[in-house]
Amino acid sequence: MKRSINDTEITSILTDLRTANLAFQKIYPGDSAERQPVHTVYGGAQLFKYNTASYLGQSAMKSLKTYAPNFVVLAKAMHIDGHESLPDSQQEIDSLTTKLDSQTEAERRKEKAWLPYTVYKKIVKKLENEPVEDFRIDFEDGFGNRTDVEEDQAAVFAAQQTAKGMAEGTLPPFIGIRIKPFTEDLKSRSIRTLDLYLTALVAETGGKLPANFIVMFPKVAIPEQVKALVKIFEVLEQNLQLPARTLKMEMMVETTQAIMDLDGTNPLRRFILASEGRMIATHFGTYDYTASCNITAKYQTMDHPVCDFAHHVTKVALAHTGIFLSDGATNVMPVGPHRGENLTAEQLEENQIVVHRAWKMAYDHVRHSLWNGFYQGWDLHPSQLVVRYAAVFTFFLESYADAALRLNSFMSKAAQATLTSDIFDDAATGQGLLNFFLRALNSGAISLEDIEATGLTIEEIRTRSFFTILEGRRNA
Repeated sequence: MKRSINDTEITSILTDLRTANLAFQKIYPGDSAERQPVHTVYGGAQLFKYNTASYLGQSAMKSLKTYAPNFVVLAKAMHIDGHESLPDSQQEIDSLTTKLDSQTEAERRKEKAWLPYTVYKKIVKKLENEPVEDFRIDFEDGFGNRTDVEEDQAAVFAAQQTAKGMAEGTLPPFIGIRIKPFTEDLKSRSIRTLDLYLTALVAETGGKLPANFIVMFPKVAIPEQVKALVKIFEVLEQNLQLPARTLKMEMMVETTQAIMDLDGTNPLRRFILASEGRMIATHFGTYDYTASCNITAKYQTMDHPVCDFAHHVTKVALAHTGIFLSDGATNVMPVGPHRGENLTAEQLEENQIVVHRAWKMAYDHVRHSLWNGFYQGWDLHPSQLVVRYAAVFTFFLESYADAALRLNSFMSKAAQATLTSDIFDDAATGQGLLNFFLRALNSGAISLEDIEATGLTIEEIRTRSFFTILEGRRNA
């Protein structure tokens, strides 16, 4: 057939385009295939011990059993879908629980109580097996104002406890420290703490760091601060005989200058470049950011519109770069006003009301984050672990059936655009659905067997790429 463009002309054009495409792909390689924790728990360095994760899990379980002794109480406190139809009397609750316990999973899914019941069971299992996914030993806000001697001692002790946790297998899957910012008044103290901690840790472990170790860098305002930390990393790696580029960082987005600098542009990309490939995540600092926007303390919450603006800007700036995004924390702690063993019935009731109110606030905040595409956040108190997993599990489980149907239908047509129910799906949606199931799987909300219901094999799921799955099926 006759053509108007010859091969030489096409080759020249496509060569130039290839250069541009590869440059673009280097900047935007896509979402990371690594596991992202659903939360980061922050705790003062002065309190950290090798078994802190286990202690937090036990405390969270105690809070769950005290303030939500069954799935009905939890569902009503959080307003989980289906809570309206749940019984109130203990006899009816016991009868319903016995019925659900005796049913198969397929039978339970037909019950209105399936979601609250399943979420509660999964929370208990999570708190028993992996209560903390990520922990940050905090030398900043959670550490408070202490003398240099106290901080020196805390840095060494925390390192020794980290080493003990490594030896006994008690550390969470992800762990790290938060140092102080590199402001003029704190930069020297920050570096000294990092140096003391890593030096003591390496001495205890024979040169090893925990798996998924990360250094949190707070209050970053200019790229030069990131560059300085990279140089510190390089010196530490050399002097401690750590493999090059071992040390990784994440940064706090908690100043307005991290969202828009003096020339009216977003600087986050410049921060990432300054890290020379060591930056793996950015975390939003709710309270510093809202304070910098002159929001009064009463309204400094994660769902404030100024936070949503920062979230959206951050997401657009860093989408498809492989950088994980994390939201901040709810600072209203789920703690009752009355303490002690011999509380009156009235005091116990008041405690439950206060805790449930704080739970519901945190639950709504986590749901708001998930709705905005932030799949990680901060927890500051053991009782917030109950809320974190309740919100995450509910978020994924309530959408599971619909998402499974859509992905199954999509895969059966081998990536042809398709109409499932009243939703139009294309290839980009296919990757989005795959990402949904991968996040749900990593969180513990669903199992590998649940994913197989989508029509994908375990091997296909592990590729983490919808395009790769399609290519494999076409080649087969």
